[in-house]
Amino acid sequence: MNTPARPTPPLLDLAVPRTLDAWVQRFSQPAWHGTHVQGWLFEGLAARRAAEQQLAAAGVHARFHSAYKPLVHHFLEEQDLDSIAQVRIRCPRVATGSPRRFQLEAYPLAALLPEGALQWDEAPTDDGHYALTLTQRSGEVRHTQVFAPNRVHTDGIGATQQSPTGWLRVGRSPGAAGLLDAAESTDYEQLFEHVLRTVQQHPWPCTEPYFERLDIRIDLPGFEQPLPRVDETISTLEALHEDVYFSLLELFQQHSGRPTGDRRLQPGQIVPDVRTAADGTPRVHMVLRSFDTTAQDAAAWADTTAGQPFDAMGMAPPPARIAATLAPWPGQRFTATSRQGRTLHGLYRPGSAAPVFVSAGQHANETSGVVGALRAAELLQQRPDAHFALLPLENPDGYALHRELCAQAPHHMQHAARYSALGDDIAYRDAAPFHEREARQQALALSGAQLHINLHGYPAHEWTRPLSGYVPRGFEQWMLPKGFFLILRYHAGWLAQGRALLEAVTTALQSVPGLPAYNARQVALYEQHAGPIPFEVLNGTACMQSETTGDAPVTLITEFPDETIDGDAFRFAHTVQMATVLAAEQAWQRIVAAR
Repeated sequence: MNTPARPTPPLLDLAVPRTLDAWVQRFSQPAWHGTHVQGWLFEGLAARRAAEQQLAAAGVHARFHSAYKPLVHHFLEEQDLDSIAQVRIRCPRVATGSPRRFQLEAYPLAALLPEGALQWDEAPTDDGHYALTLTQRSGEVRHTQVFAPNRVHTDGIGATQQSPTGWLRVGRSPGAAGLLDAAESTDYEQLFEHVLRTVQQHPWPCTEPYFERLDIRIDLPGFEQPLPRVDETISTLEALHEDVYFSLLELFQQHSGRPTGDRRLQPGQIVPDVRTAADGTPRVHMVLRSFDTTAQDAAAWADTTAGQPFDAMGMAPPPARIAATLAPWPGQRFTATSRQGRTLHGLYRPGSAAPVFVSAGQHANETSGVVGALRAAELLQQRPDAHFALLPLENPDGYALHRELCAQAPHHMQHAARYSALGDDIAYRDAAPFHEREARQQALALSGAQLHINLHGYPAHEWTRPLSGYVPRGFEQWMLPKGFFLILRYHAGWLAQGRALLEAVTTALQSVPGLPAYNARQVALYEQHAGPIPFEVLNGTACMQSETTGDAPVTLITEFPDETIDGDAFRFAHTVQMATVLAAEQAWQRIVAAR
């Protein structure tokens, strides 16, 4: 679908004052000379230190802190990590939400400190501070506090939340707050509220979808802070993308009368694009657009995979490469057409073995499965007896959006690309027009497969919604990486076959080089912040299982923490995905033969 984008008046076009600049201007006035100012806001270290120097020139003693993940920033900015032998921490009392909220917000502190150094004290503090007891390698013991500024508020759908916020403390002496001690709404929070208010007040249609594409461009003086000793980056830009996207889904679910979290919602394509403000001015521009696939594809990130075999790819290939790979393989082609007019390419290869169906890219920002499925199929199609259906990219519209957004932020999770151009999860679509969903149904009908191997991913680093209670509502168990794991879904009467499959696949995965150590390392870090992993562990791989009625009698879902990764980490991810497909296909032959 290449309809030229129709220009429409913006729903919102607004700049707000930069909070850091406003604070510098405010406290530079003569009345504040000689005071001690502490402020918490959503800015990076360099900008905060520059503001402190400006105020020092005006005779004001200022210290500005990060309101986002303040404990982690305290250790990065105020402590010598190498000198610490042990840290014992009491967290602020949780007002609402996850009882481990503040341990989660401290992620990945355990990885920044020496192994085993982090200990949590279960008794909470009542003054909004983390209370720290630090034991140095020298034996010295020190006590200190770290303020975690939060506000309790009602969010866009009426739920009570406890969320990070700006704060100011001002006194006549160091640490004093006799002149001011109160929350302050920052530019970061204001932009978010303006987006939500605009959507809440707009007269949307009564029937879905409400638009083709809703663009939300936000420019702000945020920051991206890479962390030492762990492959993580603290990003206020990425965090705001996540909070805007899922908050708007919730508002549209409410508008539609659907329950919160209903994946069948079809509002249209919601596209937050959050970037660093070139001139430092926080601003937001919201506009409704028509789809323009030609312009979107032209804006995609630069492809570095041309001419590479799949096993060498450090990033996901363009869709043309996927289609070209399938073209010469023997078998029956099947297709479907996406909401935006893109073609889904599937292959059915008949054979004498028990059939399996392999799919990937249902959630299009989870890209390691796309390459893993193609690598596995390359090997399967060389076997004379192999019998399979392959659908390597189920969500081409989301994949195109992922490629568009990654041109600006390749290491963000980009959950706006998770769902279809209709805004729904295609696997949950239960009414015509089915579009992408038709391809999955064709694959199952053509092959008669009783096993569906469905390759997925999830965030490779922390996933937060900082202004909506911090922990991502409805996706709490996906908030932190915890290694590669499996989800078994089975129809009534198929549990025995599903369990046999899990046992066989997890046994085979023990032989994938590097995977057992990778899983152990991620699970250990997860448990230090989130508590015991809430899944069964089989042969070193975490597993979940549930009875269902959808699709094939047995579905094996893979979950590799692949969102944001590239290079060697991505190659490892799709190697694990490929190995899982091959192990499951081989195990299924034995399971079917034994029935």
